[in-house]
Amino acid sequence: MRQVLMNIGIAVFSSVFSFFLFAWYYHPTPALTETTSPARLVNAEEAPVNMPPRHWATSPDADFVTTSKKVTAAVVNINTLSASGYRVSAGSGVIISSDGYLITNHHVVEDGSTYEITFSDKHKMEATLVGTDPTTDLALLKVPARDLRPLEYGNSDEVEVGQWVLAVGNPFNLSSTVTAGIVSAKARNINILRSSYSIESFLQTDAVVNPGNSGGALVNEQGELIGINTAIISESGGYEGYSFAIPSNLVRKVIRDIREFGSVQRAILGVGIADVTDEMVVEHSLPAISGVYISNVSRGSSAAEAGLRQGDIIISINGVKTNSVPELQEQVALFRPGERISLEFFREGQRFRRDNVVLKGLNEPASSGQR
Repeated sequence: MRQVLMNIGIAVFSSVFSFFLFAWYYHPTPALTETTSPARLVNAEEAPVNMPPRHWATSPDADFVTTSKKVTAAVVNINTLSASGYRVSAGSGVIISSDGYLITNHHVVEDGSTYEITFSDKHKMEATLVGTDPTTDLALLKVPARDLRPLEYGNSDEVEVGQWVLAVGNPFNLSSTVTAGIVSAKARNINILRSSYSIESFLQTDAVVNPGNSGGALVNEQGELIGINTAIISESGGYEGYSFAIPSNLVRKVIRDIREFGSVQRAILGVGIADVTDEMVVEHSLPAISGVYISNVSRGSSAAEAGLRQGDIIISINGVKTNSVPELQEQVALFRPGERISLEFFREGQRFRRDNVVLKGLNEPASSGQR
């Protein structure tokens, strides 16, 4: 009997040991859990890290090493402090002039009283706030410096979907960090700017953007500034492949206005607008589902004086296609009141052009609620 019990014990032990040995060698890979929570819009400075390793399928045909050295020297870290000395936010900034002008996001500086700038060589300076524009989420700072190495502006209208870009910033208060990706889309409106007359026509990229990158540089392969990194879309709150930058042509105009006038000089056409739909293509004999539909024209506006009517479809401003509302808003926002533009539009199946259309400002008659 004793021998029988011993044999049973050995058998049980062997079975248990074999089970755990099998499980140790052949444990199944856990299934990835799905999330059904809606996507959240998160400013890049606010999101926690949640990014798996990325592997390029092929190496990009670009000298990213040289470009990175050039760009990191022109990107700074910004600590925004309250009047009592507490840090209220942190972000990045881009040097745009040798005499100390820096670009960043409005949301990086809006709650601050003091702005501490850390350069790529670790030296620090205090900046003064020149002005901000909540409608584009841009701000201009100035440090008492000379002989800085600024970035040059690129032409964001020439940016193409699929081209390589670098995002440079200071995530988590680290020194300048460079990530690479491609342009995924243009003229994205993600409804994060709540100001009246806000302009959202973002460049969308898959370059990694994390906390502290807000206000940093998006550059092309030549190291030219083509955007200011602003936001991400995320279900989890971490980076998931969708980051957004303000296009450089709009940045240049807004910053020039702030530098010269202290505020943005916003011009408008004086029209209500909407994207073209399938039904409009048939109704207006359009060649494609693109363009911007005029829903109304304000009396005395620039559009009225140019002879535009309700039902017209605007297809370009100064030769640049306006396939959607964000694209039209961006193009008009590049001009100041009193400046002239040309535009093309469809009316009853025919194509028309108007030159020397004089734009009016927001503070002029017939501007309320219009674009």
